[in-house]
Amino acid sequence: MNPLPNVALCLLLAAPSLAADLPLALPPTETLVYKRAADRELKLFIEKPAAWQASDQRPALLFFFGGGWVGGSPAQFLPQSRYLASRGIIGIRVEYRTLSPSEPGPPTICCADAKSALRWVRGHAATLGLDPQRLAAGGGSAGGHLAAFTALVPGLDDPQDDLALSCRPNALVLFNPVFDNGPGQWGHDRLGSRYQAFSPAHHISPQAPPTLVFLGDQDPLIPLTTLQRFQSNMQAAGARCQTHIFSGAAHGFFNREPYLTLTLIQTDRFLASLGWLTGDPTLQPPPP
Repeated sequence: MNPLPNVALCLLLAAPSLAADLPLALPPTETLVYKRAADRELKLFIEKPAAWQASDQRPALLFFFGGGWVGGSPAQFLPQSRYLASRGIIGIRVEYRTLSPSEPGPPTICCADAKSALRWVRGHAATLGLDPQRLAAGGGSAGGHLAAFTALVPGLDDPQDDLALSCRPNALVLFNPVFDNGPGQWGHDRLGSRYQAFSPAHHISPQAPPTLVFLGDQDPLIPLTTLQRFQSNMQAAGARCQTHIFSGAAHGFFNREPYLTLTLIQTDRFLASLGWLTGDPTLQPPPP
């Protein structure tokens, strides 16, 4: 299958309608380097709540952008990160290395960077003002794969990481994720016979964290049967997997309205069900 489209532009076009509903008092985005790899600095872009203090122990959610492992930008999840910050959760957008579209092979560096980011954030929880036991990972498409990978798949760690720190998030929020890379599924052409070393759907266990998944029923890359099988296997393992299917929506639907707001409302409710948020979502569904 072809690489996923870069949907950052769609998100930027959708952002103003959501931004109008957010408070303007959030601190400026903070940028921190979490890793140096191949003479490059990899950064985290952090949106903090207005009342944030270093002594806090707030929940946090790391976002991984989509783009088929070959493109994309951390800007993709800026509206989601800002909304969560307005609700008291620290939003963190992760920059990671991507592959060359013309170069074959699996997304080993993407996976290693994703685990490095989780470990770095957990290891710096005290200075970031977050609770290392309330650390979620989320992402869209290939970014959803990376988030799920950190939670479910062992191995492919960066040898420079402190492996004493867990890379496993305590919850997952996945937007049309390519989390099944088996035969006939997206990404299998790039992974080939090694797919089981990368495919989250092939590593479901009772230790899987509570998971929320969004999908459109017209997604040409991820059939509904793929999500249904994932949810069934999660439930059989005794793990929580909540799904929301949007009628008529295709791949990347969550980047534009009304889905941008609708998925955020459901994300808010999911995090509240974990005890990470209190009160009702502050967003209202867009008019039909």
